[in-house]
Formats: sequence, structure tokens, C-alpha cells
Amino acid sequence: MTVATTLIPGNLAAQLRRSQRRKKVFAISLTLPLLIFLLATFIVPIGALLMRAVENPEVASTLAQTVKVLDKWDRTSNPPDEAYAALATDFAHIAEQSDAGNLARRLNSEISGARSLVMGTFRALPFPADLNPAQVKAHMLELDPRWAELDYWRAIAKNGSRWTPDYLLASVDLKRDIQGEIVNVDPESAAFFKILMRTFSVSAVVTVFCLLLGYPLAYWLSTLTPRQANILMILVLVPFWTSVLVRSAAWIVLLQTNGVINRFFLDLGLINEPLPLLFNRVGVIIAMVHILLPFMILPLYSVMKSVPPTYLRAAVSLGSSPLAAFFRVYMPQTFPGMGAGGLLVFILSIGYYVTPALLGGPDDQMLSYYIAQYTNVTVNWGMACALGAVLLSATLVLYAVYRRVVKSELSLG
Repeated sequence: MTVATTLIPGNLAAQLRRSQRRKKVFAISLTLPLLIFLLATFIVPIGALLMRAVENPEVASTLAQTVKVLDKWDRTSNPPDEAYAALATDFAHIAEQSDAGNLARRLNSEISGARSLVMGTFRALPFPADLNPAQVKAHMLELDPRWAELDYWRAIAKNGSRWTPDYLLASVDLKRDIQGEIVNVDPESAAFFKILMRTFSVSAVVTVFCLLLGYPLAYWLSTLTPRQANILMILVLVPFWTSVLVRSAAWIVLLQTNGVINRFFLDLGLINEPLPLLFNRVGVIIAMVHILLPFMILPLYSVMKSVPPTYLRAAVSLGSSPLAAFFRVYMPQTFPGMGAGGLLVFILSIGYYVTPALLGGPDDQMLSYYIAQYTNVTVNWGMACALGAVLLSATLVLYAVYRRVVKSELSLG
């Protein structure tokens, strides 16, 4: 009896541990499909994007012997004859013309004219096999005298490594010089920093207008009965059920010179000639505010519903004016909703592409437009991924700042 009694607690503890392990395994098995889905559709693509932003395989994989010879070159004197021979050998080993095209396109992004130089030389090869390096050099210079220019050889030597920071540097208007030092690009070539600032400024303006329009609307909805609020909330959510492309196209109809808005103002006599509302910054901001306004209203509404209305009445009963009570008592309690809505709208705005492309002019395009250009037009995946990495970094920084601000407010509270 005594032995059996002493064994019972140990058996119960072991059973409890096994039960807890089974619950953990069951919980993990339930979340495993979601984790796999996130890994396949979110983590892996982002990792591939970040890797492609620093990957530079075209020159390193195609001109391996040439890069090896140029490693010892000082980039100021003429390249050795062996570099010409190695280049001819590498060109002769290119099996597919598409590989030569990728190489030409990559070098052409470094120096103009490299595409025609590379493709012309590739089509003229192979040279006779019994030529020495000096004769190969003579043949290549006879084929195209541009092979005597150092800039083309510098471009090959500069891109000899499979991994490069050039794309990321170019996305913030920086570059590596001949010696590999990081310097600013030429003022006439600097564009991406200006585009990035334009993206942030447009997003900030859209966020402010969404806050100014969404705050009173969310406050009004929070004061209605649940039935009335639910009916009106359906109207707020209608944009979610319509494609962004369709809504942007609808704004083209509304904002054009003979559109509904200009005709309305002209019929009322408020204007003498149509207002320029399309293909400029005004049209972009109007359409983006309309599309993103629900993302501001929903966080504000959820926070405002949790604020007891008795607070305002108590402040007024203690002698405060209704306006002062609103700004001193009610509004501070809605700061979390303002922060969440503002962050959500701003992050969505900096990644917008369709609306600025349809309603904006050349000076109104945001960073996403140029990502699409590098992806679909120039087929420069490295530059497109580098610009995408800049947007991702900006999003993470904004989220980190928001979390820090929220934590500081909670600690002060």
C-alpha cells in the first residue's frame, strides 16, 4: 500500500507532462499550415528580393576569365593583352544569345553604348584559335575601336564580383568610383532621393487629409446607435468592394476638363474655366484620399467606441466648455486610433502605383512606378529589388517609430 501511494504523484506528473506536450503539438499542427503559407508567400519572396538587390551575376558568371585577369589591373593604365584574350574566350563560351543580352544590358546600365559593343563583338566571334593575346587585341580593336576605351573595361572590372552594393547605392543616389569609394552621383543623374522624398510628401499629405476627413466622420459614427452605425459603416466599406483600378478610372471621368466636377462648378458660376484637376498632384491626392479613407476611419471608430461618453459630460459639468472638454479629455484618448490609422494609411500610400500612374503627371510618379519600370520595361531586376528594399526599410522604420511612441505613451500613462 505504501509503495503504490508513493508512485501515484510521479505517475500523475508524467501524465500531466505528456498531456501538455500533446496540447503543444496539437496547437503547432493547427498553426503549421498558416506558417507554411506565410513562409511561401511572404518570407521567401522578401528574402529573394533582398538577395537580388545585392546580387550581380551577369558579369561574374559570363566573363569569369576576364574578371580574373582584371583583378590585378590598376584601372588607370591600358588593360593587359591577356584581358582581350580572356574576353574573347569568355565570349566564345557563351552558349545562349540571351546570356549575351543579359550581359550587354547589365554593362549598358553602367556605361552607355556597352550593349552595341558587347553584342557586336559576340556576333563576330569566334576568332581563329591560333592567335596570341596581342593578335586577339588587334582583332578586337579592328572590330570595334571602343575596346581601347578604359571605361568599358572599368565597368567589367567593377562588376566582377557576384555580390555588389551598387544597386542599393544607386537607389539613394550614391555610387562607387573607379577606386571603389562611395561617392555621390552627378547632380544631373541624381533622381531617386528626390523621388523618395516625393513619395513621402505625397503619402504625408494623403495621411493628413484622411485624418481631417476621417476623424469627424468616425466621431459621428461612434455617437450613433449600433443599428445606424452599422448601416452607415456599410457605405464606408463600399470602396473595399471595388477594384482600385476601377475607382481610379472613375476619378478620371470625374476630374477631367469636361468632367462632372468641372461642369458642376461651371454651371454654378463658381469658375470661369475648367480647373486642372487631372494628370497632376491634385488628382492623385484626391483619388488616394478617397481610396484610403476607410483605413483611417476603421481604427478611429474602434477606439472612439471604447471611450465612455460620460467623460465629456463630466468635464462639462465641472466647468469646462464643450470645445475645451473635447480637445483636453476626449481627443487624447483617441491618439492610439489616430496613430494606427495614420501609420496604416501612410504605409499603404508609399507603395501606391496604379492611382499615380493613371491620374498623375511625370512629376507625380512615386517610387513604385519606377520599380514597375525597372521590372517590366528595362528588365533590371537588381535595381527594381533595391528600390523595393528601400520601401521595405522605410516601412519597417515607420513601424518601429510607431511602436516606440506607443510604448512611451503607455509608460507615461
